[in-house]
Amino acid sequence: MSEPLLEVNDLFKSYGSGDQRVEVLKGISMQIRHGETIALLGASGAGKSTLMHIIGVLDRPTSGRVLYSGKDVFSKSERDLASFRNGSIGFVFQFHHLLPEFTALENVMMPALISGASKSNASASALSILEEVGLAHRVTHKPGELSGGEQQRVAVARALVMQPDLLLADEPTGNLDMKTSESIHQLFEDLHAKRGLSILVVTHNERLAARTTRQIRLVDGKISV
Repeated sequence: MSEPLLEVNDLFKSYGSGDQRVEVLKGISMQIRHGETIALLGASGAGKSTLMHIIGVLDRPTSGRVLYSGKDVFSKSERDLASFRNGSIGFVFQFHHLLPEFTALENVMMPALISGASKSNASASALSILEEVGLAHRVTHKPGELSGGEQQRVAVARALVMQPDLLLADEPTGNLDMKTSESIHQLFEDLHAKRGLSILVVTHNERLAARTTRQIRLVDGKISV
């Protein structure tokens, strides 16, 4: 069997100290393999978003290791971590976090520009991804001129413009109506089928979770078995 894309080994995360110390993650170990789709489930406060932020190297663990292709990602410097995160991991959140003063095309170009790509190359990559998510006709529109579903599609395109190995989605349809949510779920499935992308979705939505290849449930900072 091939080496996992990602391994999490005995991960702990706490905040505060002394009497104010709060243990959020309590010895998490898991793997994500190439091309796998996983739903991360659990009640509010179970530690789902904290785990996703550490897997996405947005936050460091208190102890434990996160390995990408066998290498400890947190052995990198902050600068190298930022570069790794921008190039290897795509993020989609419940709220799209698009920049309101920029067009859909410009928003999607941002990660490529940050990586040092030329404006022409960034534009070409962004346009291709926007076409792939069904927004070729909306590239010059700003977020305020787009529907909620269209805004989230722009966010998905932005997450994919650097061709990441892993897509992390935190409640990606939590702010959308049922019909629009269904279209975003289908988009994830289509992108997975086309790209063989590894996807980890944090969700309360059991219907969405059932459409992934594997489900992991967190209870009080631990994986429920």
